[in-house]
Amino acid sequence: MGAFIARRIAAGVVILLVASFLIYILVSLSGNPLAALEANPHVPKSTIAAARLELHLNQPLLQRYWTWLTDFLQGNFGTATTGQAVGPQVLPRLLVTLQMVVPATLIAIVLGIVVGVVGPSGRRIVTYGTSGQPDGPPLDGDTEFEIGSITKVFTSLILADMVRDGEVRLDDPVGKFLPADVHAPERDGKPISLVDLATHTSGLPRLPSNMAPKDPGNPYADYTVSQLYQFLDGYQLTRDPGASWEYSNLGFGLLGHALALRAGEDYETLIKKRILTPLGMTDTTITLTPDETARLAIGHDSSLRRVENWDLPTLAGAGALRSTANDLLNFLAANLGYADTPVKSDLASVLSVRRPEGSPTVSQALGWDVLSNPTGEIVEHGGGTGGYHTLIAFNAKTRVGVVVLTNAETVMGADDIGMHILTGAPVASLPPPPPAPPERHAIALAPETLERLVGRYQMAPQFFITVTRDGGHLFAQLTGQSAYEVFPESQTAFFWKIVDAQLSFQIGPDGRATGVVLHQNGRDTPATRAP
Repeated sequence: MGAFIARRIAAGVVILLVASFLIYILVSLSGNPLAALEANPHVPKSTIAAARLELHLNQPLLQRYWTWLTDFLQGNFGTATTGQAVGPQVLPRLLVTLQMVVPATLIAIVLGIVVGVVGPSGRRIVTYGTSGQPDGPPLDGDTEFEIGSITKVFTSLILADMVRDGEVRLDDPVGKFLPADVHAPERDGKPISLVDLATHTSGLPRLPSNMAPKDPGNPYADYTVSQLYQFLDGYQLTRDPGASWEYSNLGFGLLGHALALRAGEDYETLIKKRILTPLGMTDTTITLTPDETARLAIGHDSSLRRVENWDLPTLAGAGALRSTANDLLNFLAANLGYADTPVKSDLASVLSVRRPEGSPTVSQALGWDVLSNPTGEIVEHGGGTGGYHTLIAFNAKTRVGVVVLTNAETVMGADDIGMHILTGAPVASLPPPPPAPPERHAIALAPETLERLVGRYQMAPQFFITVTRDGGHLFAQLTGQSAYEVFPESQTAFFWKIVDAQLSFQIGPDGRATGVVLHQNGRDTPATRAP
């Protein structure tokens, strides 16, 4: 019986910790911390009055408790960082706020979150919510998440490892490792080097312009190696390689591809053999096993609708990895010197290169972003795919690292939480998710019907909508953007799946479209067919 009671108490404390951890996000920055309670018609006035009395019309208790929770995550159980002792008597005083606000607001903003911290006192993992798997296991340190662009850090480690072994040099041109008939862009005779790709200074754009996914929910899945080579052959650089910073998924995808060609292995085999296995990251992968699939958190968009997982067969080095909090804590522990690893020198090498990002407080290492902060340099990288938002970061001076993994794509759903734990920076107050757009249903149209809509439509002097056809599929491309498929609701009404926007075509006497109207964000913008 004693063990049962102890387990129940422990479970209750964990639930309280996690709930308070997340409730702070909602109320810590508001002028009135009871606003969520007062706006809830189901909360009795007597409860609001009691909460107001406990919180003294301000936030000192909540802030002290949050400081205590942060210390708990970092293993400091005695006192808060303010020096003020925080005892068990705090817990029941906070219950009234937690019990009323958590069900009313938090569930509508976050589906599932796993936070891990490693530091001088060891490791801590806290979870909240659900993986979204029907009858699936609860969230824990072994739950799989897509980590998106955090993959870039590991691609840079492959580069550092191959440099260490003498297989490549940082200043090698990327074209050296591509097939002889593929011509990587140059400018005034200066080629793109491997270090340019690893520091986002290659001059390549964020994405290739010939990327036209048939399934916008999995936008990289059908982008092929031949399309990549076609883009490289035809692209003209607008500035010298190495001259300035511009974030490029294309650049890192190309880097991973080139390193895999040099090694004579596919990217997944290469990264597991050279980096992940030596780091003990056995659950970090691209291709999930049945066991890992059963532990996968289901991704959701900003409206908390279930979305597809992403596949990046050609640009894997930019964002293809899935991982767990435990694996990423292993990685941070190695970076902070808590664990020895055969790739220790590679971990240091990727931080030895620095290029400016355009801000005096941020520099670009190989893969990593490095932020100047009074508490010490913060080394970090975030990741976002269609249904996930993630962050890893560490402070070498304090020897604390943090992992935040969520299965909903929100604007600040991971970064600010991680930065708060590392630096004490404020946590953003997030609005409720936007309402989901109305559900639309596509119909099938004959290719000849679609052909009548193909053309270039002028919306402004230098802004066009270009409509093309590929068999039974119609694509629309706005100036400066990639082409995406639009789906027919009728012979003249089409919609994008990747964004809440629609097109309405006007048809002339000859059956060809004479104009089109773009419907987006409550605005209707006409465009006429260009000659």
